[in-house]
Amino acid sequence: MEKSSRFISLSGLSGIAAGIFALIGAAAAFLYYEIPFGSSEIYVRKDYESLRFFFLDAALVLLLSIGTGIYLTARQAKKKDQRFWDKTSKRLLINLAVPLITGGLFCLALLDHYPPLIASAMLIFYGMALLNGSKYTLDDVRYLGYCEIGLGLINAFIGGYGLIFWSIGFGVLHIIYGAVMYRKYER
Repeated sequence: MEKSSRFISLSGLSGIAAGIFALIGAAAAFLYYEIPFGSSEIYVRKDYESLRFFFLDAALVLLLSIGTGIYLTARQAKKKDQRFWDKTSKRLLINLAVPLITGGLFCLALLDHYPPLIASAMLIFYGMALLNGSKYTLDDVRYLGYCEIGLGLINAFIGGYGLIFWSIGFGVLHIIYGAVMYRKYER
């Protein structure tokens, strides 16, 4: 029954890869903006060129993470002789997508109204998406969701550190989560 109601082929290596891509993207943003550690200058600069770089950087991190995740997870499913795309994986995708799309649109609104909260909102909505989708996959995903939400809430009250919290949440936490998943389920 567990196998029929939960998508259990998630690859720990995909979490590690996503974390590495996030850290590389964050480093690129720090270098591009030439900002000192912890500065909130990144939120003040709204010129077209800066915003274009930031969105391209974020899109590249997202595409590389999703692409690598799909590839490694499909490979893991094949190893376990499981289907990658079935009713359960579709439910997982839908339950992840609703909070992620909602959060993405909310972050676009924040861009015009209160940019310093974008990083914390991304972490919070991502954590909510993980919680929402965790009922269709391994329980470990739920704990990553709690950590992302907690980190986002802390960041909401500590101004000027958005990129650092974003790096910890999407980078470091994914690497830790991926390593735990790999050790627990793939070794």
